[in-house]
Amino acid sequence: MANTLFIGKVYHRFDELPSTNDWALELIAAPASSGQGAAKSKPPEGTVVRADSQSAGRGQFGSRWEGEPGKNLLLSVILRPTWLESQAQFYLSMAVALALRDTVDEAPSTIKWPNDLYLGARKTAGILIQNSLSGQFLQTSVIGIGLNVNQTEFDPALPNPTSLALFFGKKFDLDEIAECLFECLEGRYLQLKSGQRAAIKAEYERALYRLGEPSKFVRAADNSEFRGIIRGVTEEGRLRVETETGGETFGVKEVRLLHSSDDFDSSEE
Repeated sequence: MANTLFIGKVYHRFDELPSTNDWALELIAAPASSGQGAAKSKPPEGTVVRADSQSAGRGQFGSRWEGEPGKNLLLSVILRPTWLESQAQFYLSMAVALALRDTVDEAPSTIKWPNDLYLGARKTAGILIQNSLSGQFLQTSVIGIGLNVNQTEFDPALPNPTSLALFFGKKFDLDEIAECLFECLEGRYLQLKSGQRAAIKAEYERALYRLGEPSKFVRAADNSEFRGIIRGVTEEGRLRVETETGGETFGVKEVRLLHSSDDFDSSEE
């Protein structure tokens, strides 16, 4: 059992689900009197939904998250950050990305904006956060995490996947990785709740993939390519890029970072 106060204390595990995020959202939405039993009563904060495989796993922007059954960590965590303003919700995304990085702290990992975890130039984890709002504050957040752990062969159609096993050259205990993740996630969540937003943002920016390095980008509006240097993010989560014409900021659907300054053949999502 993870050494946590609330994350993972209620734990739903399945051999297979279409999507752990979808199941968690149904768990939140189901009325206590729905007749579906205790498993469908209102879930407490920190509830975890985990599956060995997903038939309809999703990543950012509607992309599919694919993985070999039983080899990776596929889970969702229900949080209730009712103290976080809706305009500040990217702080939660930064905190979760840092928690993933904390989980694999033995590796020189970086965060590819907005919240993919990279080992070298390859993606090993992705995050999908689905928030609900109540007025000007968040009400519930479902934190979906896919972490490639023991898988060593991937669909060649995927652009740049890797796993902890490939990077370290050894297998890992999935339950131990999960417990470490719960502890790291709870630590970062409580750090955010205590008001340490500036510290989270500063650490997130220092961990950004290709921070301060000349890189190539593609604008989504017209598919045009340009060179720039990542300088950080705004509080709303927009990427700050120094270009030849000055500083610009971009939303998640407005720009795509290419793998390197010499590589135009890339598809990140």
